Amino acid sequence: MNETFTILLGGALTVDDRVRALVAGSRVIAADGGMRHAEALGVRPEVWVGDFDSTDADLVARFPEITRKSFPPAKNLTDGALAVEEALERGAGRIVMAGALQGERTDHGLMNMLLAVRLAGDGIDIVLTSGEEEAHPLLAGETVVEMPEGALFSVLGVSDLAGLSIDNAIYPLEDFALPFGAARGVSNKAKGGPVRFGLKNGTGIIILRPHDFSGV
Repeated sequence: MNETFTILLGGALTVDDRVRALVAGSRVIAADGGMRHAEALGVRPEVWVGDFDSTDADLVARFPEITRKSFPPAKNLTDGALAVEEALERGAGRIVMAGALQGERTDHGLMNMLLAVRLAGDGIDIVLTSGEEEAHPLLAGETVVEMPEGALFSVLGVSDLAGLSIDNAIYPLEDFALPFGAARGVSNKAKGGPVRFGLKNGTGIIILRPHDFSGV
């Protein structure tokens, strides 16, 4: 049976009502230092995976009952990717990657977004959050993201985007061609409610700042 899993990752996480709603009712897996978010979210992971190079003795002492799956530091996957594999093995159909975007490692944040795009292509419903920002994969077809009125969002192409449409935004688009690396998709603003994205061809990422109403 497909279920929702939350993966706790080591990046920054601001816990608010929107994050709690994303996580509500999900099963939880912690990846290395991401376990530090468990208390703020009020969750108890069912397993804790990683090489534990970002986990200190105090964190281990606070969660002695959580089963740990240890991996050597010299490995071919990040701790986050290991946690995602664990979730998929346990039947995940939807994944929330919490603490996936903001932190000390830009490479890890970017890798998490690219991993999310790949998983979305495999049919997994996935969202990444830091609380301050969310990332949603954008694939061919329709993607709908609920956004507060006035919230800032951007569409970034991982490839050329063909036939891009954006509805219920201050700057709508219809059947637009967005070349790879073009800035046209940056800094749009939601009108409030579901923002609908249509795409005929290509791959992208929607970056939403749900609490940022600073303008465009």
